[in-house]
Amino acid sequence: MAPRKVHNYDESKIKTLSSLEHIRKRTGMYIGRVGDGASYDDGIYILLKEVVDNSIDEFIMGYGKKIDLQIEGHTVSVRDYGRGIPLGKVIDCVSRINTGAKYNTDVFQFSVGLNGVGTKAVNALSSTFTVRSFREGKYAEAVFRRGELVKQTRKGQAPDEPDGTFMSFEPDPEIFGEFAFETDHVEKRIRMYTFLNTGLRFVFNGEERVSRGGLVDLLLEDVDEEAIYKPLHYRDDMLELTLTHTRRFNEDYYSFVNGQYTMDGGTHLSAFREGVLKAFNEFSSKKFDGDDVREGLVGAIAIRLKEPVFESQTKNKLGNTEIRSDLVARVRDVVVDLLHKNPKIAEKALQKIEDTQKLRKELLTVKKLAREKAKSTSIRVPQLKDCKIHYDKKRGKGEESMIFLTEGQSAAGSIVSSRDVNTQGIFVLKGKPLNVCELKRDAIYKNTELYNLMRCLNIEDSPQHLRYNKVILATDADVDGLHIRNLLLTFFLRFFEDIVLEGHVYVLETPLFRVRNKKETVYCYSEAERDEAMKKIGRGNEVTRFKGLGEISPSEFKHLIGSEMKLTPVAVDNHHTIPHVLRFYMGRNTDERRNYIMENLVVEEAD
Repeated sequence: MAPRKVHNYDESKIKTLSSLEHIRKRTGMYIGRVGDGASYDDGIYILLKEVVDNSIDEFIMGYGKKIDLQIEGHTVSVRDYGRGIPLGKVIDCVSRINTGAKYNTDVFQFSVGLNGVGTKAVNALSSTFTVRSFREGKYAEAVFRRGELVKQTRKGQAPDEPDGTFMSFEPDPEIFGEFAFETDHVEKRIRMYTFLNTGLRFVFNGEERVSRGGLVDLLLEDVDEEAIYKPLHYRDDMLELTLTHTRRFNEDYYSFVNGQYTMDGGTHLSAFREGVLKAFNEFSSKKFDGDDVREGLVGAIAIRLKEPVFESQTKNKLGNTEIRSDLVARVRDVVVDLLHKNPKIAEKALQKIEDTQKLRKELLTVKKLAREKAKSTSIRVPQLKDCKIHYDKKRGKGEESMIFLTEGQSAAGSIVSSRDVNTQGIFVLKGKPLNVCELKRDAIYKNTELYNLMRCLNIEDSPQHLRYNKVILATDADVDGLHIRNLLLTFFLRFFEDIVLEGHVYVLETPLFRVRNKKETVYCYSEAERDEAMKKIGRGNEVTRFKGLGEISPSEFKHLIGSEMKLTPVAVDNHHTIPHVLRFYMGRNTDERRNYIMENLVVEEAD
């Protein structure tokens, strides 16, 4: 046996990182994921948010009604018209951790910024960072490179410049690699800022955005024509809320703290949900279940707290548990008062809740009949070829478990012959599934195939009971296969969107071509890959075009669903848009879709 290597553990092994080094070395602790800008939560948008948040803090405190944002390539510039950073503290406020006025509640009572961390992180993670503060005709400026000060102006003259702060930065490619700011993600953040700060003029690349209705504007933009009644709305200095009911099956909310969009909710959102339930029960003198009241409910709540506690550096979830009981009571009282003041709206809301209650009872009958029918026909689901290991989220077991949803017996035959029976299950679809885009939940129980699929996945009562960690759509790469894939996605997003949002649904990428000679075989997923493989293999190559999964032999399929398997996760950038997307692409609006296609169709002319 080789002698064990001895590691000398003494004082020389202890390292102390400066705040700058720590931010750059442990970036995730400060901004979460890094990313390349493709996702709304990527780090470059967190840097943008941290700078803008300081300007929002000024607006909240009553200073500066306009914010200018300019993005040119990789460079972001933000100019507000608030009080401006005190000129003698400009450098400290953007480079020294735990320095700032956010600790002083006389100056910033409802701060969004991260108590002296935000702009320091932006500075440390930027290849160039400039800050310039204007106060009473004078200015101070500091320029940094990767957090290190390279230039400063202490008290320059700027007699024509209004008070405020200018910050410009470029995310460091050493940290972020290749990245790009997506306009849609930036505009989404801006919309949230304007909805939360009524009257704020936000100018992005020369285009001004402003909201006069606040959260009502946000809600109306979301529900469009789906609202059953005009949204109820309340606003004071500490609390704003709005709500309406739609014909959707899921409840949907926006929540904010001190102007910060908390996409993961938290204490204030759970208090809002409970308060609304208590309000409708008190107003109607009935005992509705939460599911009856909240089905189809779309709401938004914004609160202001002097000392918010967030559960992560990126402030996506509020953790102040001490406010819950008081906030529940406050929401209840506000909503009850709104219902009394708006009797016609209250009547429509209660009618919706009672209809939901009635439908839920009818659905219980349909469920019972479907279960009895399933038991009488077969104990097992005939379309399922199960595996031995199943996923158990609570116990953290079976993460390797997966199920393929495939079309037709020929495709299923290839997968059955080559699968791993321990971890890979198969559900065989009989043709195209039912389009459930505009159907009610009872459609699942009246359609044998969808009912069996739901049973196999074990998601009837809760998506948390999912039996397979990966639900893989394994359809042909032709028009029919893509249609089946869309119908399955519609099914999941319509009734079980959580399994998509939690990252359990994937698309199996299968090759379109096989290029080979006697020595080498290359599977190609596009025409470009085919052409490249043909050049690589050279003369004497044989090219096969796969029309469907059934044409791929079991021996070949073993590689395609084994270690070389190519899966594309089904991701949703903004879950609030799911109803709109489904309705447009899978709804009954055939004329609207046809017009859209004709207006946007690009025809490439032949050479």
